[in-house]
Amino acid sequence: MSGLSRRPKPLSPPLPPADITLVFDGGSLGNPGKGYGTHIVAGAVESPGRVRVEFDGRTTSNEAEYMTLIHGLRSVLRELERDARDPGSLTLAVLSDSKLVVEQLNGRWKVRHPGLRPLHAEAAQLLTRFKSAKLAWHSRVESVRILGH
Repeated sequence: MSGLSRRPKPLSPPLPPADITLVFDGGSLGNPGKGYGTHIVAGAVESPGRVRVEFDGRTTSNEAEYMTLIHGLRSVLRELERDARDPGSLTLAVLSDSKLVVEQLNGRWKVRHPGLRPLHAEAAQLLTRFKSAKLAWHSRVESVRILGH
């Protein structure tokens, strides 16, 4: 190799600063199987730590990703409502290692699977409640570092 040094790529793409940051990851034991997920929130709303959720029935990994995001968004909105704060005045950053969820919600990929359409629609609707919402993909390594799985 030549004398040029190679800089490592950042683990997460930079996002503009936001009032609230939500990091989530979902999956299933078997695919489909027992669905689960974890999310954490920081900023104007803080979760007490990692929030673990489990889903009834047989869930695909992609469904669990969406369901975990929806759970996290609902939790943030509940906290804001409890404190009489308007989500429409706050910016939101969302980080996930699910390229599918990020690309579909950013409108770059179509939602082809019929089981994901209602979950996509609900997540998209919840995101519109904020002044702005930016979603970005980060590596699996970052999910494990932040969420522990």
